[in-house]
Amino acid sequence: MRKLFKSPSQIISVSTSGKNYKSGNNMNDVGIIANHSVVVEDGIIKDIIPNSSINKSSYEKNIDLKDKIILPGLIECHTHTAYAGSRADEFRQRLQGKTYEDISKAGGGINTTVQAIRKLAFEELINLTKPRIEYFISQGITTLEIKSGYGLSYYDEIKILQTVDNLKNIYPIDIISTFLGAHTFPREYKNDHEKYIDIIVNEQLPYIRKNKLAIFCDAFCETTAFSPEQVDRIFSKASDLGYKLKLHSDQFNTIGGIDVGIKHKVKSIDHLEVVANEDIQKLSKTKIVCVLLPGVSFFLDYGFAPARKLIDSGAIVALSTDYNPGSSHIANLNLIMSIAALKMKMTIEETISAVTINAAKALDIHKKVGSIEIGKKADFAIFDTKEYADIVYNVGKNLNCMTVKSGNVIYNNE
Repeated sequence: MRKLFKSPSQIISVSTSGKNYKSGNNMNDVGIIANHSVVVEDGIIKDIIPNSSINKSSYEKNIDLKDKIILPGLIECHTHTAYAGSRADEFRQRLQGKTYEDISKAGGGINTTVQAIRKLAFEELINLTKPRIEYFISQGITTLEIKSGYGLSYYDEIKILQTVDNLKNIYPIDIISTFLGAHTFPREYKNDHEKYIDIIVNEQLPYIRKNKLAIFCDAFCETTAFSPEQVDRIFSKASDLGYKLKLHSDQFNTIGGIDVGIKHKVKSIDHLEVVANEDIQKLSKTKIVCVLLPGVSFFLDYGFAPARKLIDSGAIVALSTDYNPGSSHIANLNLIMSIAALKMKMTIEETISAVTINAAKALDIHKKVGSIEIGKKADFAIFDTKEYADIVYNVGKNLNCMTVKSGNVIYNNE
């Protein structure tokens, strides 16, 4: 079927001329096209044509976008959406002066959510996660990454990944699974780290890969989590099994995670709140995406990642919510863009590049989605405004009025 997405005020194409990512000053070029419409056929962008050349009879369906703007479908490249329980009490403790690390060392933090997940049945976790995914879709998000990491046992990590696998069959967006068994050490292996790593390496990784439950393997390299040497061992096995790799690193401490990530050619390194200047230079010489998570800094009230230094050095920068119950209980990607602009001094255009093409690259899907270019999937976010700056200017307000996946309208607020 041929469809015409007709006469938007602006097409924000985020065009890359085939490069499929943006770095440095190129992040400011969001490819603004006026007085054009987008032709879609069989779910693919077929053409971008001048409005003056439109022949309405050539299309089975015309979707009028007058006074609206069209962006590539937004990409959420780092979330922990499949979780259970509340960490409101820990939020209260932090307001009283305790740090996130204090709470983790006392046995709380991630392990609090682990206990909630372990008590939950498969069907209950599915039902908890559904409205969260629907909220993401309402924001114009057409690709969503979801990590495990709150089970921390053979059975419960697989339960989370099977939940995500089930949700892929329910929702029309692309949902990408990431195995994060190396999130932290569960309480039962607090004094036997090697035993838990053995379970990850010899039991979980092979089973999950064999059953196609995750595309990515992730790990948290931090003083309260996994050392660089432990991450290296996990990534070596994961790489041998054919996983793509991602890494949490340099959130609270710099302990060598950047070097491990570069060694294993990870697709992204996420957090980077305390990344050192010398590591910024290392990252700028790679194609690794630096996924920044300003919601964490806002929610935990500590320093923001040095977005300006990273971008100005030529690094590839993406943004995501890190939606989770403990360190970033924020599921609003628009709010994240506004925080990045206000607190990390990113331009409006840089934030758009960061949640579209660069977020797509962080998930290694940048050749198919992330920009409005001929031959890519017709994934769009349609915003009810005539000026794209309004998306970031309207802090926390969702201006998305229509979400389009593969040419099909999957959400319409009207």
